[in-house]
Amino acid sequence: MRSALLVAGTTSDAGKSVLAAGLCRWLTRRGVRTAPFKAQNMSNNSVVTQDGGEIGRAQALQAAACGLEPSVRFNPVLLKPGGDRSSQVVVLGRVVGEVSALSYRARKAELLTTVLATLDGLRDEFEVVVCEGAGSPAEINLRADDIANMGLARAADLPVLVVGDIDRGGVFAHLFGTLALLDPADQALVGGFVVNKFRGDPALLEPGLRQLGALTGRPVYGVLPWREELWLDAEDSLSYAADGVIGRPEPPRGGQWLRVAVVRLPRISNATDVEALACEPGVSVRFVTEPSRLADADLVVVPGSKATVADLKWLRDTGLADAIAAHDGPVLGLCGGFQMLGRTIEDEVESKAGAVAGLGLLDVDVRFAPDKTLRRPHGTALGEPVTGYEIHHGVVTRNGEQGLVALPDGTPEGAVRGRVAGTHWHGLLENDAFRREFLRWAAGHAGRDGFTPAPDVDFAGRRAAQLDLLGDLVADHLDTDAVWALLERGAPAGLPVIPPAGAPPVA
Repeated sequence: MRSALLVAGTTSDAGKSVLAAGLCRWLTRRGVRTAPFKAQNMSNNSVVTQDGGEIGRAQALQAAACGLEPSVRFNPVLLKPGGDRSSQVVVLGRVVGEVSALSYRARKAELLTTVLATLDGLRDEFEVVVCEGAGSPAEINLRADDIANMGLARAADLPVLVVGDIDRGGVFAHLFGTLALLDPADQALVGGFVVNKFRGDPALLEPGLRQLGALTGRPVYGVLPWREELWLDAEDSLSYAADGVIGRPEPPRGGQWLRVAVVRLPRISNATDVEALACEPGVSVRFVTEPSRLADADLVVVPGSKATVADLKWLRDTGLADAIAAHDGPVLGLCGGFQMLGRTIEDEVESKAGAVAGLGLLDVDVRFAPDKTLRRPHGTALGEPVTGYEIHHGVVTRNGEQGLVALPDGTPEGAVRGRVAGTHWHGLLENDAFRREFLRWAAGHAGRDGFTPAPDVDFAGRRAAQLDLLGDLVADHLDTDAVWALLERGAPAGLPVIPPAGAPPVA
């Protein structure tokens, strides 16, 4: 068997990533050699692969669902927005330049060649490739040069499942309308639908599912229920709860909570770094966007950024910079946040702003290099062995502080001064023993003597359990026989065309 399918969504965050991961887990548990694939991802949440490249974090999670190490082949094109109208372009793990929305369209034909060659290679190596679309396939203004949704499906002859999020409301209109806006040849590849995030009695939904099937000639393959446990590895920070809370805080093991405020930068990257903190009992983690939210925080985290200098200016414009400087508890800077906490940033690469003053909380100077640092280092921090990954242009040119991490050769990485710490490493907080020591350090500087870190939180185990849950949801709530038939035979022939497909364009 050498097959593939595309999981498309009615909207961004409809559930494409989690459904694709669930399908990957379900197939892998059946003994099917499976790989994930996303032709083009737009995200500032990325990871470093074993082969030294960079891909979207969602594809790394899907790779884990397949029992595979992340590879640049799983996400050949990654766009990392640095502003509202420009993005860094990463092809097969390496930066190839910056583009605007319009200039990028001119490059799509050559990128499609790369995408199809990469997908063909995966199809030769694996029995099934589960492809994830991007945004919505019904973005008709972008269809002519699409390489991630129906453009990919047509070029690679992929059957398509369309998933819609019922929690947003209007899911039947979303599913029907998505199909109806596709042209006839695109519609012919859409085998059916999946409803995501349903809360309630499925019997109440059944009449709507039948009518959608009658209107479109296509089945609903299943209804995935809402599960509160599925919050790790969000594709971007907008996926978190509306009130800014990350995860589902558990009661403390000791007598006090530790309250963590994570600054939600406009161009935040790798927001998932703080999810490991949110897994800890007694740790309440919240995104904040204005200074008053720091007043009752014990620990302040300044996360990574795809636009460090611009986000530093935003900190100053909003008053958050002054609030961070005045905070009398611990502060942690991660990657771009670490750079902001330093003395100076010299940037002729990303913002081209030249020399810019940092917040001055750490005696560190940073210069942006043209080439991006991409690596997966290991070392020791707070007396514990640690691993992580680095994705940054900034290079520390002078460090007057003690290092946070010691590399194997003794070279210091990051910086610590009293209650302020910073590192270029992502994933550092995912090291369980280090995280517990860090929480003790933070609680001590915050005066939270009643806070006790839990001794038994296994972050990697939590992530694996989430992937198993996704596989269970697919096995228990989808018509897996129908999914299997879609993989083996493709979309059925003779599916009806839903108007207005085929109508002449409006003058």
